[in-house]
Amino acid sequence: MPWYRTHARKLPWRGVSDPYRIWVSEVMLQQTRVAAVIDRYNDFLLRFPTIPALALAPEADVLAAWSGLGYYRRARMLHKAAKFIIEERGGVLPQTSIGLRTLPGIGEYTCAAIASIAFGESIAVIDGNVERVLLRLTGQPQLGTAAGRTFVRQQADILVPRRRINAHVNAPGDHNQAMMELGATICLPKAPLCLQCPVYSMCKTRGEHPTLPRPAQRSRPAAYLLSLRKRGTLTEVLLELRLSNASLMPGMYELPPLPTDSVQGREPILRLRHAITNTNYYVQVFAARGPKDRGLRRAIPAAKNDLHWVRTGRLAEFPLTGLTRKILQRLDVMAASIPAPK
Repeated sequence: MPWYRTHARKLPWRGVSDPYRIWVSEVMLQQTRVAAVIDRYNDFLLRFPTIPALALAPEADVLAAWSGLGYYRRARMLHKAAKFIIEERGGVLPQTSIGLRTLPGIGEYTCAAIASIAFGESIAVIDGNVERVLLRLTGQPQLGTAAGRTFVRQQADILVPRRRINAHVNAPGDHNQAMMELGATICLPKAPLCLQCPVYSMCKTRGEHPTLPRPAQRSRPAAYLLSLRKRGTLTEVLLELRLSNASLMPGMYELPPLPTDSVQGREPILRLRHAITNTNYYVQVFAARGPKDRGLRRAIPAAKNDLHWVRTGRLAEFPLTGLTRKILQRLDVMAASIPAPK
């Protein structure tokens, strides 16, 4: 605990007392780098500062504020849970892990994190960082079995403090954050900083431990069209709206995908790699700049009703896929930062 108070990173969601803000941060941090969350967290809360504000917002606005963080189901479920709290719980966020578990989209990790950090409940929080710390401390390999998960849970439960001391010292919440911080900054997956570790003397591994092999990365090509047009002094970009029943990123806007055979022999204006879970997409972007490129627009497989011209100055208001946002920013079609709402 003293190590955490001295060495914890200064992050915008730490030291706050508002359970809603803690909830938002925990959902954003799932499978997302801290640096990416820092860029979105404050903007999201400026737009949706309270549970009622989030619940009353259109889903498209929530997705637009989430754009760039990926895993958009998190945003949809956060929005759904906010509406559930307003409609079914009188606008009050549950204060126990059991109560929080009843909300849409809140699983075991998230309910434990909110309950311990926001309300001081004595419950262990286990993420990948905590699991790694516990396995190394006890000298155990990563097994990926039910028995292995039970062992980690038992160790975590033993260590978590039993009570909140006072308004200023939240022993369970501070302990859980200290464990996660230790794994994120010292007990790293590769080349852990053992000599800087506050529990080095108790560690049975003192280095890396045996882990399960990671699944092999797949590689896939992808091609997209960038089509711009002028409407007076305004510039518009052509976007495709993904179907509401699409298996991935439903209801999101993206640059129109192109069949690979339609771009053979053409030179892209941009090449980039975009990783989603265990797949690397090698992306090429092609521009439709004049009459000779009308064939590219005709090659778009999407139905005409799914294609929309959007003003470039309003792109931040639309729920764009992370890849589309990345492309538009790289090509200076869209500003790199999202302006705060007025």
